[in-house]
Amino acid sequence: LRKTHPLLKIANDALIDLPAPSNISSWWNFGSLLLLCLIVQILTGLFLAMHYTADVSTAFSSVAHICRDVNYGWLIRNIHAN
Repeated sequence: LRKTHPLLKIANDALIDLPAPSNISSWWNFGSLLLLCLIVQILTGLFLAMHYTADVSTAFSSVAHICRDVNYGWLIRNIHAN
């Protein structure tokens, strides 16, 4: 079915049946995963920096504001922490 249907054939040719070089090892995959983790950390860090106040008296309240009042702020903070 995936090789006969026109749209599925395009997806199959572009994603599934791609020839891979023989010199690609598992370290190549770890490098790609590391890049993905770095991008996630940068994006969530930028989002958290928009809502964080770096002052001694208001730092905790700004973190509490991120977790309680910002939409999905708790999720973004936990993704950034882990």
